Amino acid sequence: MDDVRIDKWLWAVRIFKTRSAAADACKKNRVYVQDLSVKPSRMVRKGDVIQVRKPPITYSFKILDITDKRMGAKLVPLFMENVTTPDQYEILELNKISGFVDRQRGTGRPTKKERRDLEQFSESFDFDELDFED
Repeated sequence: MDDVRIDKWLWAVRIFKTRSAAADACKKNRVYVQDLSVKPSRMVRKGDVIQVRKPPITYSFKILDITDKRMGAKLVPLFMENVTTPDQYEILELNKISGFVDRQRGTGRPTKKERRDLEQFSESFDFDELDFED
């Protein structure tokens, strides 16, 4: 086997939970090979670098071997290498830290934990010392 469909490979190495989710990501232009958006039927080979956009970051993977059979998580490093740049992980950390500030529209009321975090954050400011008048 020299090449395999990209949606099958993404599913087999556990980047996506289902093959249809991998195909949907390709259709929504969230999967790139060599900086080109690809369709789910695109064939990939060893050595290709795949970029997967999962907001807020873009993961990059180098294909080490080809497979179309789903495998256990322990076997995944034999088939791909994560070459995502460190600055992408910094974006992810910043997003986790400021999670309650940057809420998605339509997600409903804050949870108890988010409310407590927000209250703890606002308590760290002494509003009496701030001068709001000009």
